[in-house]
Amino acid sequence: MHSSMILLGILFGLLAQAYTLPLKNSTAVHEGKARLKRRYSDEITDRDEMNAMDHILGVNRRLRVPRGMLLREGDIASSYIRSAITCPGNACLWPKSIDGFVYVPFIVSPLYDDMDRITIENGMQDISSGTCIKFVPRTHEANFLDIQPRYGCWSFLGQTGGSQTLSLQTPGCMWSGVAAHEFMHALGFVHEQSRSDRDHYVSIVWKNIIPDQMHNFRKQVTNNLNSPYDYSSVMHYGRYAFSEDGGPTIIPKPDPYIPIGQRDGPSMLDLHKINVLYNCGANE
Repeated sequence: MHSSMILLGILFGLLAQAYTLPLKNSTAVHEGKARLKRRYSDEITDRDEMNAMDHILGVNRRLRVPRGMLLREGDIASSYIRSAITCPGNACLWPKSIDGFVYVPFIVSPLYDDMDRITIENGMQDISSGTCIKFVPRTHEANFLDIQPRYGCWSFLGQTGGSQTLSLQTPGCMWSGVAAHEFMHALGFVHEQSRSDRDHYVSIVWKNIIPDQMHNFRKQVTNNLNSPYDYSSVMHYGRYAFSEDGGPTIIPKPDPYIPIGQRDGPSMLDLHKINVLYNCGANE
């Protein structure tokens, strides 16, 4: 009995000592494992923190790009670099009507169900409600958006002419914020952190980026429309976009804790920039 009590005392002492040990090293091990496992923004632990671009990258990382097409910056379909904001004579923009509106004709694949169509239309409405852009069902127009449930979420940049595919895979891309993001590409907008002046507002952490994805962080030659940098733009990458080990790839400055991007739809500055680019409110 006496020896049993001694053994219990020793065991209790060991447990008490273990309880008082610092947990930092243990936590670091778990964090290290988590960092090794995470490779794209869709693996953020709290899905409520994901913005539209996080979700797009999560869907598109499993995408096999169709032959003859490239995806720049994760979701811009192209065979060459082009930005509608700087295209000569605004040739890449959708034309403005004499009534002051910009009509963007579209067709929607019959493969979508009713809820998908509602999500897509909500993405359109989020843009139309605050700008002179009006998405209209195509009748006979030669240039139009052909919205298809292809593999992944992607769009060409600006108006390319003829039937222009915009892919919103279902169910993966069925967020209205994701739809609005791709529609803004179709209107001619690049990602916010690709702006020519981005280095004043964010730091790109090159060492944390997957080596063969660094090209996605190149700056574009852009006319920034005399508009402030928009951390809340629906066009902004997430903090961990293309992260190799789970570390941040984009850090806002001077305040590193500013939230970047969002999932709900265009920000007020997004709508403002559309209005500036398309000269909304002024007839030609």
